[in-house]
Amino acid sequence: MTVPLTIEFTTFKQTAQIAEQFRQRFLSHAGVVPFTGEESTVGVENEFQVAVEGRKTEVDLAVTLVDSNSYKNLRARAERGDLSPHLLAELNGFLDEEKNRLWENSWVRFPLGLLGPYAASILKQDLLADKNDSRGPTRQDIDQFLFTRENEPWIRIPISYLLKLSLAQAIGAWKPENDRAHGLIQRTGEQLMHHLINDNSSPEITSFTLSSGGTGELPGRNTARETSRRFLFLQLLIQYANHAFQLRQRGQTCRMYMAPNPPFRQKQLNELIPDQFYRELFLNPCLSGWRHGEVKKEYMGLCHRTLSRSQLNTIAKLKEAGIIVNNLVVLPNTSSTSLANNGTHITLGSRVLSHWYRESQGMLTEKYFGDLVIKIVEHFLPLFVTTCSAAPYRLGFSDFHPEKALGYLPHELDYTHLRMLWRRWKKKADLRFCGHGFTPVGPQWLDRLTSTLLRLRGDYLPDVRLIDYLVALHGVDHSPALDGQLGNQERLKTNLTEMGVFDSRMAIYLPYRMRDLGKYGFTGFEGRHYSLFPDLSHSLALAVNLQTLITAMSYRWVIEGTVTHADIPDDPCTESERRQIFFAAAIGLPTVFIRADTRNRVLRRILGLVERQRPSRRYRGYVRIEVSGYQRACLEILRSEEGTGRHLSDCSSLFDTLGAMLKEERLSAAGRLTEAILGKHGRGSDPMRVDSNEFNRMAEHYYRDDLCRLHLENGLETLLEDAVRLDGCTDNEIGSLKELLIGSTPAALFIRETGCRLRDGVATEQEIHLLILLSLVILHQEIRHNDITF
Repeated sequence: MTVPLTIEFTTFKQTAQIAEQFRQRFLSHAGVVPFTGEESTVGVENEFQVAVEGRKTEVDLAVTLVDSNSYKNLRARAERGDLSPHLLAELNGFLDEEKNRLWENSWVRFPLGLLGPYAASILKQDLLADKNDSRGPTRQDIDQFLFTRENEPWIRIPISYLLKLSLAQAIGAWKPENDRAHGLIQRTGEQLMHHLINDNSSPEITSFTLSSGGTGELPGRNTARETSRRFLFLQLLIQYANHAFQLRQRGQTCRMYMAPNPPFRQKQLNELIPDQFYRELFLNPCLSGWRHGEVKKEYMGLCHRTLSRSQLNTIAKLKEAGIIVNNLVVLPNTSSTSLANNGTHITLGSRVLSHWYRESQGMLTEKYFGDLVIKIVEHFLPLFVTTCSAAPYRLGFSDFHPEKALGYLPHELDYTHLRMLWRRWKKKADLRFCGHGFTPVGPQWLDRLTSTLLRLRGDYLPDVRLIDYLVALHGVDHSPALDGQLGNQERLKTNLTEMGVFDSRMAIYLPYRMRDLGKYGFTGFEGRHYSLFPDLSHSLALAVNLQTLITAMSYRWVIEGTVTHADIPDDPCTESERRQIFFAAAIGLPTVFIRADTRNRVLRRILGLVERQRPSRRYRGYVRIEVSGYQRACLEILRSEEGTGRHLSDCSSLFDTLGAMLKEERLSAAGRLTEAILGKHGRGSDPMRVDSNEFNRMAEHYYRDDLCRLHLENGLETLLEDAVRLDGCTDNEIGSLKELLIGSTPAALFIRETGCRLRDGVATEQEIHLLILLSLVILHQEIRHNDITF
């Protein structure tokens, strides 16, 4: 939430002078380069896709939809003839699609009496309007969660909150005679509950423990181990809930997995219902993780309303940019599904900076240098796109209306780069027949006919999430977001609110965002540009290590005075110029255009290493460069900077891996995901040979089954390593606790055998329960070992 600034205003010149004094002192006395070795910490937020499998008569989403006034009114209007029966038929078709008995982001419902005393006490507290006031009133929307069925009290909750109740149920169901042992398990579980929160639609789970590098080691491996361990623990909670709350036997089998794009069926339903009803069905009620849940819920609604309105406002910008040249447009839906995108946020913290910025004028200096670091890092973000993570997607011919395909890009790039990008995108896509380019005209039946007759297939995007989501807010003249001045982002948000693009009450949208000391208790940066990882081991470790190296290099440039704010001007065109490369990589465009006389000195340094560039014949004063060449130039700079001996010994493996991907000698994240999606169904290796809807459904199926199983195996591998250490632990309390759970059986043996049964879906409720408790013992050790303070 936005907070007012309470410090005295300073001019840019005054801020620069104060920052320069700080820089000189830091350079003389700190003795440590920020974000290197054990000095840095890493935390991860993962947004998960959830679904409930079952019949429409048993699954909450379908039942709620049919019982709603919106559906009843629609049916009554259709029966009176006031409304075309076509809409009702489509909605009924959505409900009756028995071949797909999967309901993404549905809630669950079960008898309240199934909750044990401890889980019931957790629920009672979370239903309070203020969770810190146990004697206060309950939430005003409590009827949304509690209801009566056949004279029996029932509960309905989202899966993000089901995770917390499942953990509480597992803790409460274990009743050893040793109260001390139970107390340790309960305290550990309650610590984890603070991390089981929610995003706009999905569970958003933060790291249970912070990770760090070691001597001669980057933090990627430890971060990947924490993430995979956490993924496995969440799977245990989901499967335990299916048993303990009798969800499976009541026709509601819960699933949780990683998937980057809004589900096809959710987008389909969004086209059929009003936007307010969509929010009632899918936006999270924020039962967990927030002191005032209803206030946070209102904020979620604000985000959805703002992004939906902003999506409509892109049409005016496209007309002003000359991309829409007449009034023949397909209106975007008044309800956006972009908040159902799921990504991963990786946050780096710096102990030394957190210490230094506590001094006088620290907030001002932190902002000044933090903005500059973000601007530098943005030049290197194309290195991450498709290499570390991806979100493969197929656009059909009928999807190629600019007001649909370009997503939020009109709010993220200036008109010049937007026109250039759209023209190159149309050239890349399969939209030509006999030398003539075609674009859809509007009516679905005509677009489908044109596509079929002319064999126009649309396009393949390696990372659609970065296009379908508002990743970055484009600055406006006189209101830059990254000029180093306190309050600059508040001023930008106010201007964008007046333009109908944003709402000043929302947090700033940036692909790389500062975590400031005053608000978060530490100094660091959050990378928000990650989509889906093809594994939770090597790919995730690669991303963390790359982000760490780039951030360390950028901060070193700033502290050494190598790069200043003057080197990267803050005008909207210069900002858009560097960001267009990031978006072009997500679309898969081969080339972009850069001003030959750009005033951005960092960009000019990178361009000096880009091979195969030439002056543009179409755009006077611009040079045409290959996106892959730009990525290789960024890697070359990073390699040369990290080859000075001041950084860690395992950098060469990272550089070799990335270099092989950029030379197409090794599959990138996008290539691995796409090959796996197609290979599972025996469809070759070219996504363009598969119908767009079919490919996207195949992708969802792969994420839900095969990729989830792979991520589960990554977690089991990590837990087995943990179990070996647990077996060798000499702590008497831990040893007796392990014996209470599994007797004399070695933890590694128990986890190996039970884990195989879990992976195959045949583990019993008791086995799952024991795995949860044993995992809590391991997590207790991890929390104690990684007790990091700033």
